[in-house]
Amino acid sequence: MRSKGTKSIADNRKARHDYFVLETYEAGIELVGTEVKSIRQGGVNLKDSWCSVDNGELWVKGMHISPYEKGNIFNRDPMRVRRLLMHRREINKLFGTVKQDGLSLIPLSLYFKDSKVKMQLGLCKGKKLYDKRNDAANRDAKREIERNMKIR
Repeated sequence: MRSKGTKSIADNRKARHDYFVLETYEAGIELVGTEVKSIRQGGVNLKDSWCSVDNGELWVKGMHISPYEKGNIFNRDPMRVRRLLMHRREINKLFGTVKQDGLSLIPLSLYFKDSKVKMQLGLCKGKKLYDKRNDAANRDAKREIERNMKIR
């Protein structure tokens, strides 16, 4: 029996710290069997990964999937470039906005949707240092307000 619903595998928290996320997209990912088994065990890291469009295809680079322990000759390179699956029209639209506006495509999270592995992509704009400081100040202020409300 296949499980229904969504189950989170990995989140790229560093992406939300380093970038403003303007839009999000969902894409399938092309994997081999031992990679899926390794993902089920939680052996995936999205920290320094990014996406690019080459020859009309969307690729994720820098994503690390640990080799499956019980796999032998079927294990692939942990840092190999993997193809993302989206409609051609969506890929062309993303390519145009990335080239024109100087934005980045960053993987935000990896999750199971029903039994398929999906990736959430963010169309992102880089934050400057003062933006990060401003976010930290807002977070601290919100925390202080919550603390004061709890005391009362």
